[in-house]
Amino acid sequence: MPNVDLRPLKELSSFRRLAIGTWQTAYDPSVYGSLEVRMDKSIAYMEAFRAKTGRRVTVTHLVAKACAEALRRCPEANAILRFNRIYLRNTVDLSILVVQPDDELGKVDLTTCKVNDADKRSLFELSTIIEEQVARVRERRDLDLERGKKTAQWIPYLLLNVFLKALSVVMYALNINLQRFGLPRDPFGGLTITNIGSLGLDIGFVPLVPYSRVPILVAPGAIREAPVVEDGKIVVGRVMRLNATFDHRFIDGYHASMLARTIVEMFENPSKSFGAIEDLPSAT
Repeated sequence: MPNVDLRPLKELSSFRRLAIGTWQTAYDPSVYGSLEVRMDKSIAYMEAFRAKTGRRVTVTHLVAKACAEALRRCPEANAILRFNRIYLRNTVDLSILVVQPDDELGKVDLTTCKVNDADKRSLFELSTIIEEQVARVRERRDLDLERGKKTAQWIPYLLLNVFLKALSVVMYALNINLQRFGLPRDPFGGLTITNIGSLGLDIGFVPLVPYSRVPILVAPGAIREAPVVEDGKIVVGRVMRLNATFDHRFIDGYHASMLARTIVEMFENPSKSFGAIEDLPSAT
């Protein structure tokens, strides 16, 4: 089994070929964008969801579902670059950055919670999977992640850069599954989400992480009150900034606009996009 299930993208535009040739690594071609999303309907939807199901659903869950649907509609953005060729992922997998506390040492670490086939999950399923994954990660019950972190601890500081570059080449360029060596299979997926709103930030841009080969990083900010126009009048509404970092070698304005339109559509029509409340299972 390969590290990532892929298929090559055979036809590239002239601009895309030039972009790939211009920037050699993900250190170079970062593009940043910020999108303001109206949240009043989504907040009401989350409250109704919790009341009906008894299940805790958060902004992160909604963002994950919206991003998964956006990648499903725009498969060219769900991709990876190998030896200057674009390969499309055959599944929509994404990851969420999770704070992992260490009570014994009084420190915190940052790790990932990955969701496979996120586009095929309902919001109810997705929230269940994410919460279970987060609990397993924080309780250090994700054996693949724990083995991978222990492996990294053995690498001398002087060799960390070389090690991560070599690891990226083996796992993604050569597409070799290293699970038998204690490293998780494709731990990041095609898009990563980190909720900077939990830090009280409205706007913040996360840098690309070259060894992960993730071309899209999404950082939802804090929900805040702001003046908005409604029926020709200025009223107080609740809004949220969605901040994104793209790898411009193969994600451009066309892909970004398709992703943005999908996300706005879903947040502004939550009952239609995430599932009608009356169709959800009731709390027992």
